[in-house]
Amino acid sequence: MTDRSPTSRSLAGRSLTPRPLVRRAALAAVAVTGAVVLAACGGGDSDSGSGHSGHGASAGASASAAAHNAQDVAFAQGMIPHHRQALEMARLADGRAASAEVKDLATRIEKAQDPEIRTMTGWLKSWGEEVPEAGMDHSGHTGMSDMSGMMSEADMTALEKADGKDFDTRFLTLMIEHHQGAVAMATTEKEKGRYSAAKAMADDIITAQNAEIKEMKQLLGEK
Repeated sequence: MTDRSPTSRSLAGRSLTPRPLVRRAALAAVAVTGAVVLAACGGGDSDSGSGHSGHGASAGASASAAAHNAQDVAFAQGMIPHHRQALEMARLADGRAASAEVKDLATRIEKAQDPEIRTMTGWLKSWGEEVPEAGMDHSGHTGMSDMSGMMSEADMTALEKADGKDFDTRFLTLMIEHHQGAVAMATTEKEKGRYSAAKAMADDIITAQNAEIKEMKQLLGEK
């Protein structure tokens, strides 16, 4: 029963030989698994990199939104009511103005300044700053008296009551003053502001409104 023939010894020897193979196979499996894990980690690093890139983009956007100063805020908070009053004046032209040129000018003012109000409102909201309330657009209101070119309640009332050529003259005279005030405000923004979009808008305002001032003076017969 305990006979250990060559055959049995050979079989016993064979039963021992797979162990190194099993170990090598196990090590190979571990290596493969490790490679897969490293690949996964590499993918994670790639995703993390893109994640950081995303955070960087967000941070960049935030930095861009934050790249403004007190002058930019003052410009937007002042120009919004200034533009609103210009729109109020321009809308009076329909049904009151006698001159087709005055009606056309009023329409152009409305089309240019209404979108600018929306843009500046967006800036203030993104900065966490107060947006001026509608209806606070006359120089008689608190905070408006020192705003360049703003019409008083008496000016606006007189313009509302005017008609025909009288309206045209009043409108052009008041709007020239109003535009000059806007140009002064925009010039200050260009000189002291930091937010690039606000400075670009200020430049557009200066160019457009100076051209309209020249046009209005010509309509009044001024040199």
